[in-house]
Amino acid sequence: MFDCDVLVIGGGIVGLSTAYALQRAAPGTRVAVLEKEEGPARHQTGRNSGVIHSGIYYRPGSLKARFAVEGAAEMVKFCSEWDISHEVTGKLVVATEREELPRLHALVQRARENGIPVRELGPSQISAYEPRVRGLAAIHVGTTGIVDYKAVARRLADSSGAEILYGAEVEAVDRRPWGVAVRTADQRIVRGKVLVNCAGLHCDRVARLAGDDPGMRIVPFRGEYYELADPSLVRGLVYPVPDPAFPFLGVHLTRGIDGGVHIGPNAVPALAREGYDWGVVQPRELAGTLAWPGSWAIARRHWRYGAGELRRSLSKRAFTEAVRRLLPGVEESDLLPTAAGVRAQAVLRDGTLADDFLIREAPRTVHVLNAPSPAATASLPIGREIARRALALL
Repeated sequence: MFDCDVLVIGGGIVGLSTAYALQRAAPGTRVAVLEKEEGPARHQTGRNSGVIHSGIYYRPGSLKARFAVEGAAEMVKFCSEWDISHEVTGKLVVATEREELPRLHALVQRARENGIPVRELGPSQISAYEPRVRGLAAIHVGTTGIVDYKAVARRLADSSGAEILYGAEVEAVDRRPWGVAVRTADQRIVRGKVLVNCAGLHCDRVARLAGDDPGMRIVPFRGEYYELADPSLVRGLVYPVPDPAFPFLGVHLTRGIDGGVHIGPNAVPALAREGYDWGVVQPRELAGTLAWPGSWAIARRHWRYGAGELRRSLSKRAFTEAVRRLLPGVEESDLLPTAAGVRAQAVLRDGTLADDFLIREAPRTVHVLNAPSPAATASLPIGREIARRALALL
């Protein structure tokens, strides 16, 4: 009767890591993965900045902190074993204004609590790492790296032993006492004993299809990037001191595994869950976002921050001004537009932005409801945690 034991919805890095972990934890488990695109890692996984995050930003004891620290080391080991392009580069977090210094010092303390070694730097030491970067103080985080996450996702898919069905968009979920049956847009029926929802940008919709109230809504934020015409201006990774009131890290400089340097992202509301530019609008999805009370609570709470992000989206000059805080010599002509990404941010009804990974269980089901950055870094331990929960339901 069953096509598989565990049915995973979503072929991004979290869904594929779950399939990989299931086979390693319980060899012989029949796993199927449904992915609506024609290949893996087409959205958040394949459109991020390719950073192996250290875990320095995250609240001690949180899933993000624990899994990012574990995941960074495991990702480097995984890439070494499978000959996937990666590099442990380290990064600088740079304070450019005096009011940022207390937040920078708080990051040092958080790093220590999370077991992450950092080095505090003065202005001359910043120049030794990055000759063209200017700041009042900085910290160097040695465990940060860069990687090709698309290649990681492909290797996880190939090594998982799962049956992966591409072009399989989920239209209906029928959950029964014996398990689940899923109908795809091309009218295929796939049955499993346990359902795992790793649908990323669409995870709340899948939860509702399964008959569960996720208690949150995915509010999509587009991250817009430029790249440096002259990548020699930056040696590695350079970040500003983040604002702890918002879950985005600010405009930063990231040398990719291909040698290019990405600048960004800013963060603006997307008009569709896969709205990679202002011209992509999905009226039904936009109406769902506007109908969610949490969306308006965010707007009231963070309107000033949002106005700045919107200004940088619409004005290349404003974006360049933000970059100049770290890299004073950059000109508008040095910045070339490049591909954007969309962050699947879980927002609670009261407007709270979920700041940790959010995994909830229901009968015969595991829902992954918030797994934005650093989920790619943390994907191997996240996959093990989801697999553990799914196997307990068999």
